[in-house]
Amino acid sequence: MSIKTKVAFGVAFLFIVIITVGGLGLYYLSQLSSDAKNILRNNYESLVYTQRIIKSCDSLLIDSLRAAQEIERSISLQEQNVTESGEQQATVELRQVFERIKNKGIHHEEINALRKVCLKIQDLNMQAIVRKNQITQETASQASTYVVIIVTIFSLIAFSFIINFPGYVANPIVQLTQSIKSIAGKNYEERLHFDRKDEFEELAEAFNQMAEKLDEYEHSNLANILFEKKRIETIINRMSDPVIGLDNRKKVVFANDQALLLLNLTAHQMLDRYAPDIAVENDLFRTLIKQNGQADTNSELIKIAIDGKENYFSKENIVIRYKPTGEKEIVNIGQVILLKNVTPYKQLDLAKTNFIATISHELKTPIASLQMCIKLLQNARVGSLNAEQQSILQTLNDETSRLSKLTNELLDLSQVETGNIKLDIKKTDPKDIVNIALEAVKFQSEHKKVKVEAHVPAQAFFLADADKTTWVLVNFLTNAIRYSPENSAVILKCEDQNGSMKFSVEDFGPGIEKQYLTRLFEKFFQVPGSASGTGLGLAISKEFIEAQGGTISVESEIGKGSIFSFQLPAV
Repeated sequence: MSIKTKVAFGVAFLFIVIITVGGLGLYYLSQLSSDAKNILRNNYESLVYTQRIIKSCDSLLIDSLRAAQEIERSISLQEQNVTESGEQQATVELRQVFERIKNKGIHHEEINALRKVCLKIQDLNMQAIVRKNQITQETASQASTYVVIIVTIFSLIAFSFIINFPGYVANPIVQLTQSIKSIAGKNYEERLHFDRKDEFEELAEAFNQMAEKLDEYEHSNLANILFEKKRIETIINRMSDPVIGLDNRKKVVFANDQALLLLNLTAHQMLDRYAPDIAVENDLFRTLIKQNGQADTNSELIKIAIDGKENYFSKENIVIRYKPTGEKEIVNIGQVILLKNVTPYKQLDLAKTNFIATISHELKTPIASLQMCIKLLQNARVGSLNAEQQSILQTLNDETSRLSKLTNELLDLSQVETGNIKLDIKKTDPKDIVNIALEAVKFQSEHKKVKVEAHVPAQAFFLADADKTTWVLVNFLTNAIRYSPENSAVILKCEDQNGSMKFSVEDFGPGIEKQYLTRLFEKFFQVPGSASGTGLGLAISKEFIEAQGGTISVESEIGKGSIFSFQLPAV
């Protein structure tokens, strides 16, 4: 018999118990109620009628007419309420005595006879009340006995059910839970045995089949898994760069020799330990596991002293994700921290920066001389030029200006890279910044017929280097005008946001693809197909804003335009 059927029988039994006890109780309550009503309706009313007659007998000598009417009415009611044996004869006798009184007159003998007959009727009804009360008590006692017997029997059955049925259901579940825990602990030889013909026996058979399959799989793949594990460990140890692996519980599962050497730890101090516990003991490891919740490539280099020399390492966190077969969600199973020694590249980068700074500085003088010569040639007092000469001179002027701009940007970039940015941060009115920037791009905007709409708060101040901030805003406006279609608008907003001053420049140009947004602020990066430039403006803007403790960002959507913005602390 299945568990479902047994539970159904148990519920049905409980329902029968409720119906039986309830029905029995209703039946005996109905009997008791009926007996009580009979006593009240039959015997008690007869007592009331005869009592009225006896009371009226006392008034016959005083007010005979009124007393006779009351006696007549009470005798008539009594004649309609004869219920007991002998009561009918007594009622007839009562009527006869009253008729004699009406016919022969009122005499004491007749009045006493009338009282005597009334007392007789009262006695018959009192005896009936006592008898019926005994019957009622016997009925109540019988009902109580039956209810007690039935409730006792059903209580014993229910108690037996309560004691045995939970164990009948729970014991197999406890065994199943223990067996599942054994399987979770990779004890694939665990088996369940239920000698019963219900769902638990079917469950045990299914569980045993699963355990057999897992046991077969474990023994068939264990050797391959151990071999692959050994091979991966060998490959990791042969790598020249430090590598550290953590599982999804932040326990260190592997670390190659280079990583152990760099951290000055042994394998025993690292492997199978909780990463934050190691971080408490090792400052370098604490630095490595910072922001390790997601994949990222850390743009800031980590400086580590090795043998008394400064070495620079780049860090990359790689989150390992796995999609189980048949599952929709991807599971995070751990991460790998890769360190790469970039000290030679850092040295080359420093040499490049010094070289660029030197060359840019040396080029400023000859470029300035060229610009002066071009201005002299453009002066009519020096001599007139034909159209072809003017075209050549204009081309020479444009290229010289572009070379001068590139030289200035390279100088700014060299300051950024060497950390020699000189800041003059002070209380600044955003209107001054905006006015200077608008004046700088006025010619460009009028030439392309692009309207620049500026929205600046009336009373607001913030902390900034005015020159550097103006340079960034001019760069944003120049790019926005360059990529805006003719007869369009560029919106410049300045607003106070939660204790910081936010500048934003919005254009309605072609927009930038999402894949390029994260690289816009990299040095020398240009969006494919964009207008020619140096690729340094946004990189320098980022460094200028971040050097002042601010943030810079971009939002863009193809076909709708772009919004470049930066925020600096307010006063």
